[in-house]
Amino acid sequence: MAGLYYEQFEVGRVFEHEIRRTVTEADNVWFCGATYNPAQVHIDAEYCKNTEFGKPLINSIFTLGLVIGVTVQDTTLGTTVANLGMTDVRFPKPVFAGDTIRSVTTIMELRDSKSRPNAGIVTFKHEGLNQRDELVCSCLRQGLMLRKPAA
Repeated sequence: MAGLYYEQFEVGRVFEHEIRRTVTEADNVWFCGATYNPAQVHIDAEYCKNTEFGKPLINSIFTLGLVIGVTVQDTTLGTTVANLGMTDVRFPKPVFAGDTIRSVTTIMELRDSKSRPNAGIVTFKHEGLNQRDELVCSCLRQGLMLRKPAA
C-alpha cells in the first residue's frame, strides 16, 4: 500500500501496523558497530551480567528506528517530503534480543505548510510495544507530507 497524502490523514486516526519484528542480538551488534556506539550495556554480555538488566540492552536508537520504520508502509511511503523533527522520545521499558516489537500510530495534528503549497505537516505519535503489550518506545514525529495532486 502506498503512503497517504496530507488530505487523507485525520486527527485521531489510529493505525495498528501489521508488520512485527523480532529483534536479534545480531541486529544490536550490527547497529552499534554501524553507529560507532561501543557502550558495554549494548555489546558486552559479561559486563551486563552485573547490571540491573543482566543481559545486553537493544540500542534505543535502533528501537526508535524500528518503531518508526514499520509504520512507513501504511502511512508515508512515497508521500513524504521530509521528516521535520522528533520530540518527546521516551523508552519506558527496555528491549532485549528476542523481543517482538509492533507499532501503533495516532495522528495528533494537521497543519498547512506556510512555505510549500503542495504539502502539509502531520504530527504522528508512534508507539512501540513488545510481545507483552508493554510500551517500550514512544515519540512525536512531524512529517512534511505531499498534498494529493490536482486531477
